[in-house]
Parts: sequence; C-alpha cells; structure tokens
Amino acid sequence: MVAMPGSQTSLREANQRRVIEAVRESGAPTQADIARSTGLSRATVSNIVRELTAGGLLVVTPTSAGGRRARAVSLAPGAGLAVGVDFGHSHLRVAIGNLAREVIAERVMPLDVGASAADGLSAAERLMDGLLASAGATREDVVGIGLGVPGPVDAVTGTIGSSTILPGWAGIHAADEAARRLGRPVHVDNDANLGALGEMTWGAAHGHADAAYIKISSGVGAGIVIGGRLYHGPGGTAGELGHLTLDERGPMCRCGNRGCLETYAGGRYLAELLRHAHGDGLTTARIVELALAGDAPCRRAVGDAGRYVGAGVAGLCNLLNPTRVVVGGDLGRAGALLLDPMAEAVRRSAIASAASLVSIVPGVLGDRAEVLGALALVLQVAFNS
Repeated sequence: MVAMPGSQTSLREANQRRVIEAVRESGAPTQADIARSTGLSRATVSNIVRELTAGGLLVVTPTSAGGRRARAVSLAPGAGLAVGVDFGHSHLRVAIGNLAREVIAERVMPLDVGASAADGLSAAERLMDGLLASAGATREDVVGIGLGVPGPVDAVTGTIGSSTILPGWAGIHAADEAARRLGRPVHVDNDANLGALGEMTWGAAHGHADAAYIKISSGVGAGIVIGGRLYHGPGGTAGELGHLTLDERGPMCRCGNRGCLETYAGGRYLAELLRHAHGDGLTTARIVELALAGDAPCRRAVGDAGRYVGAGVAGLCNLLNPTRVVVGGDLGRAGALLLDPMAEAVRRSAIASAASLVSIVPGVLGDRAEVLGALALVLQVAFNS
C-alpha cells in the first residue's frame, strides 16, 4: 500500500528518515541531539528510536551528556551491508561496509583497460563473493551495490556514454546488467561524482555543503556538490570540467573538440608532451614521481597543468561559489606542485568574493575515494528513498 501525501503513514516515514539521517550524519548522537537537529519533539524522537531499534536498524547505548545520563543512538552494524565497486582505467576495487559506515573488507586487482563489461562484472562478482565470505556474510545481507565507472552515465537512459577509458562499457545499461548478475539492487554513477561523495562523507569535503571534487588522472573530471547533494544535471553530464574549451585552435581532444582543458592537464596528454624527455609508456603516477624527485620537465608539466585546471576551477567558483575544492586522482598526488599553481590561477581569474571563500585542498582518501563514494551512494539511497 502506497501512503498518500500528507497521511499519517507518510509523515511517520518522513520523520523516520529524518531521524536516520541525523544518526547517519552525527554517528552516535543522543536523542536530545536528534530532537535539536531535526526539529522533532523529544517524544516523537523517542517513539521513532524505539520502533527502529525494535526493527534492528538502530542500537541504543547508555552514555552521558553534560554530566547527565543519556542514551546514544547509532546505526546497527548488523542491519545490512553495502558493497562499493570502482572500475578504473586499469583496476577494479571492491569494498564492503555496514550501515554504520564501517568498512569491513576491501580488495583491489588489476583490470585490463580493454575488458568488456561482462568480464569486468564477472571479476567484480568474484571479488564481492570472496569478501562477503571472509566477513561471514552472503549476498542476502547486501542492501545495495554502488558501482562507479570512469565515464558519463546518461541520467535518462541509464546507459554509459562513449568512453575511450573503458571502451567495452559504452552503451551498456550498467545498473540493469550488474543487478542481473549480482542479484542485488545496483546504483551507478561516474567516478568523479563518487569521489565527491566519498570525500564529502569521510574526507576533505566533509561539512561543506557546496564543494567540488576534481579528479585529474588520465582525464579531468569533476563531481559537484550543491546544498549537500551531488548535482548531475538533467542528462547526467554535469561536471565534465575536462571538456571546457581553453583554445579553439588547441590540440584535438578525444571528445572531438579542440583545446579542451583535458588536453592540457590530462595524464595521457602530459605523457605525450614529455615523451621526448622520458620516452614511451610514461604513466601519470610516474610523472608525479619524477616531478617530486626534482625532474625539471615533469615539474614544469605538473605546474602548467595546475594553472590550466585552476583556470577551469576559477570559472566553477564564479558560477557555483563553492567553499571547498578537493583535488584527487593520480596527478593530485603531486601536492603543492599542482595545488599552488591551481590556487594562484583561481586568485587571478575568479572574482574576489568567490576566490576568498574557497579553499583548495588535496583529497584525503587517495585511491579509495571512488569506492568509498560507491558505498556512500548505497547508504544515501537506503536512507533517503
């Protein structure tokens, strides 16, 4: 039976979601804390907590607050499991977490960039089942699976757009295909969006309602957070910062346009730029390693990339006015060599009021940002659906 808008059932369900979200955000608040943050009466909070505790979703433990006895409320670790799956340029990472935001198990393996969707999902299935078995769980314990891919996900059709990073996935309805194979609900998003969600939940963007996560690896992408929520745009392509045009007569980009930001800052283009100095097969990770070791061409390439990305971030600041920009991806490991030129470009090109409010910081989750974001996506859907 579907609850009619405005009915007592729908109101109770809405209040339950508010309480769960308050617990999820705060970790282990007291019932008084929940009442203050939600605006609900203490009696209403008490009744909801009692119902959800009886249902196995919440646990209540004695504590103290201001020297007085109180009851702390937290999500029950045994209420269910979430699975995060991150398909990268050359890797597959799978993590399992409980609804209390605790990561239970995690594993990464190399994955051929040319692997088909079927091969990739088979590998993910094996990793997931192995991790569940190591945790003494089964697929029946999984409430949902978050799946990240390094390409645009069409918000209307649910299919993955054309991508030179994972060509075997283009045109695949990843959520349906993964759900069919894995037997659980699947939620799909691109890697930059999940990186933003991961850093917002556990990392450097936590506490910032308006933020952006810039992932600089083989390409350049952005996950945008507005009002505490990921912004996808009606077609699902919001955040394609790497395809901002810097020079209409510039290098040809994989998207078919010329002079995109990605052609000046993406790892694959930096490798070509540095080929005369370091030969073929130069990876983004190796460029960063050489730059940090003092190699002059690599330091210059990383610094220039920072300035170009900073110009794009300046436009983002003027349009959306974020308070935090988190930088991740392989090139993000260059630290100040990349971030200082970025910040300088933002100060130079963004309007003063926007530049003064934003802080540009490195991500704290590293390679795990996307898979943790996939876990957070499952929790978000579970608690806000």
